[in-house]
Amino acid sequence: MADIVNLRMARKRKARAEEATKAEQNRVLHGRSGSDKRLETQRKAREAALLDGHKLPPRDENER
Repeated sequence: MADIVNLRMARKRKARAEEATKAEQNRVLHGRSGSDKRLETQRKAREAALLDGHKLPPRDENER
């Protein structure tokens, strides 16, 4: 004889498992520590400063 299964509980169990899987994937994709975020911000600021330092001043239209 087969076991009786409560379909409502089975659906909820399946939904919880899917949510847990998705949460784990998001932690892997988006999870970074505070020091990693700070380091990334510092690197971007350094790169922007270096790039701005290499820009030429705007040319005057009267100078040719």
